[in-house]
Amino acid sequence: MSALPSRWYNVARTVFRAGCWLIVVVVSAEFLLAAYGKYGLLDSPAYGRFVDRHGWLWLHLAGGVVAIVAGPVQLLARWWWERPALHRQVGYVYFGGILTGSAAAAGLIATTPAPLSIKLGFAGTALAWLTTALLAMLAIHRGRVQRHRTWMLRNYAVTLAPVLFRLMLPVAIAAGLAPGGTLISCLLWASWLVPLAVLEAFRRRLPASTPSPYRWRTALRQHLPWWLINRGFAGKGKDCAAHGGAHSWYNIDGATSGCYHCRVVVRHDP
Repeated sequence: MSALPSRWYNVARTVFRAGCWLIVVVVSAEFLLAAYGKYGLLDSPAYGRFVDRHGWLWLHLAGGVVAIVAGPVQLLARWWWERPALHRQVGYVYFGGILTGSAAAAGLIATTPAPLSIKLGFAGTALAWLTTALLAMLAIHRGRVQRHRTWMLRNYAVTLAPVLFRLMLPVAIAAGLAPGGTLISCLLWASWLVPLAVLEAFRRRLPASTPSPYRWRTALRQHLPWWLINRGFAGKGKDCAAHGGAHSWYNIDGATSGCYHCRVVVRHDP
């Protein structure tokens, strides 16, 4: 078994992650205050582009703010392990925000007079937002917790696309690029493709999880008769994580997930 990461490595990784999330939270809060604030008054000039489309706009804004706010809570909090039922309930709210925002985005795209290139840019963002959310939901319903967390990170990267787009547009114009449909379309695609590429590159550089110390027992059980297994031969270990190993989850009954290699069970119901 490979050596466990040093204490200082864990501290540095925690500080780095906390710093990254702090930046995300601060930038997202500024985006919500600035971008959403302009729609605070019904007679605001910002509504000029949304004549007869206020309903779609409000639904899209509501779904977006739910996802932006609930995302860090879900991804940072430890209750996904300690209070899985609460995590699941907040998760349903998060996914509800994405479904609402995606449906409203479809309505806005279908009724906008914008050029086709911009429509395709918005449509690609909405499709990526919804697809990554559905894949995350499918993974957790199959009991694949780590895959669920990976897809949730990808989904939140897409959720932040409007935040990044708002930062990229003035930078591109200041760099001398002509504002117009082509620039906006390119930035719409880049606002979620670039974060996904960075996220995947970062994930690949992380050290792989330490395998479970009990995985040899799991492999052995596959070749033993049931009566030997019932007598305790090659039984599951006590706790993979307690020995520095990674759990490998499967769905037991829809309400609980168990580890293939040890006796740890996570309950998703109160």
